[in-house]
Amino acid sequence: MTFANEPPFTHGTPERTGILLCNLGTPDAPTTPAVRRFLKEFLSDRRVVEVPRLLWMLILHGLVLRVRPKQSAAKYASIWTPEGSPLTVWTDKQAKLLAGYLGERGHPVVVRWAMRYGSPSISSVLSEMKAQRCTRILILPLYPQYSATTTASICDAVYAWGQQVRLLPELRFVNHYHDDPAYIAALAKRVSDHWMTSGRPDKLVLSFHGVPKRTLTLGDPYHCECLKTARLLTEQLRIKPEQVVVTFQSRLGRAEWLQPYTEPTLIEMARTGVKRVDVMCPGFTSDNLETLEEIDQEAREAFLHNGGEAFHFIPCLNDQHEWMAGLAALAIKHLQGWPTAPGPDAHALDLQRSRAKERGAVT
Repeated sequence: MTFANEPPFTHGTPERTGILLCNLGTPDAPTTPAVRRFLKEFLSDRRVVEVPRLLWMLILHGLVLRVRPKQSAAKYASIWTPEGSPLTVWTDKQAKLLAGYLGERGHPVVVRWAMRYGSPSISSVLSEMKAQRCTRILILPLYPQYSATTTASICDAVYAWGQQVRLLPELRFVNHYHDDPAYIAALAKRVSDHWMTSGRPDKLVLSFHGVPKRTLTLGDPYHCECLKTARLLTEQLRIKPEQVVVTFQSRLGRAEWLQPYTEPTLIEMARTGVKRVDVMCPGFTSDNLETLEEIDQEAREAFLHNGGEAFHFIPCLNDQHEWMAGLAALAIKHLQGWPTAPGPDAHALDLQRSRAKERGAVT
């Protein structure tokens, strides 16, 4: 195995602590070629699709990548902004805000962001941070609930980068924060603020990203963590459990996924007399295709078309103050023991003292 060339190690160069925010990813543009590139990388991940490799590659290249990119490109085009993909816009803003919140709290660390699929890649941003002399890096996924399909895949990308590096930085990983009090409080604030201006619904639907049901039996804690988030949010809002419905969205393929499914549940609600629903996606910290198109467009249409009268989409946390303050607190907790301000390393300090002694400045 060969490693990337390293610049000569220089004692005394200030070391820095960094945070890398990681999100899922998005195409570079709402076009069929860009979506095809993105889906190829995303759906080739063994963490995302756990079926026999040869069979899946035949399906992926023979069917999925021939049909799905054009369909998905149209969906991306419906939510694209002048600044680009909403997921990119919000993730970039969160990184900048987090740096500011941490700086105000006395932790002027380097904060960068990367995407697991697409650009900027995790490997490229880690290399940039290393070049900035970040010798300690906290990997902070923007997924509150742990899943092997998401959080673990980020770890895989970091480890793969590390296999090419001679002088590795110290690394820490945040696995999950599905029950973090500040995260739950931020969700509750988002819901209560919406209710103050728009009134309350018949049902609050909490729609989480779906994963195959077999992941639950194989030991993935994602389903349990989603349910705990929902329970804690319900308690924080001080509403009855029967007022809240937990669902799972974004199925892929014919296998059974975690249930109940979001859109069929909304259709059944509408047909059985539920007049108004408010839908929130607590598993996403930034609005994206799955919230803006799948929920606020497709699910809305399904509910209203089948007899529902009012559909309210509650946006993700995005740049909400309570969320950014909570994210800063979470980061500080995981940075414990690391110096968070740039300065000379211990060897450089010893060298300075030694030279001072030689000059007679220190006795």
